[in-house]
Amino acid sequence: MVSDYPAQDLRRKVYAWALKLKVNPKDIRIQRLEGKWGSCSSDCVVTFATDLLDQDEDFQDFVVVHELIHLKVQNHSKLFTSLLATHIPNYKIFEGK
Repeated sequence: MVSDYPAQDLRRKVYAWALKLKVNPKDIRIQRLEGKWGSCSSDCVVTFATDLLDQDEDFQDFVVVHELIHLKVQNHSKLFTSLLATHIPNYKIFEGK
């Protein structure tokens, strides 16, 4: 079923994952982004592309978890990859999308 409120649904998804990952984003933004699905700033603001609203749930989870893990690990180190794989075991199918 397609929601009438996809942005609110994505925000709820972000908050649910934030609780699970034990992170606390300062703000969650959904806006137009060029060439990327999401970003995480050094001041703990996570931003997601409006285009993400049209993607399937599994891909949304991947992007959300990827950006939220950056609140703990700011690079793409082995620790980052390990945390991502723990929560999104099939993450490799989404890379490069």
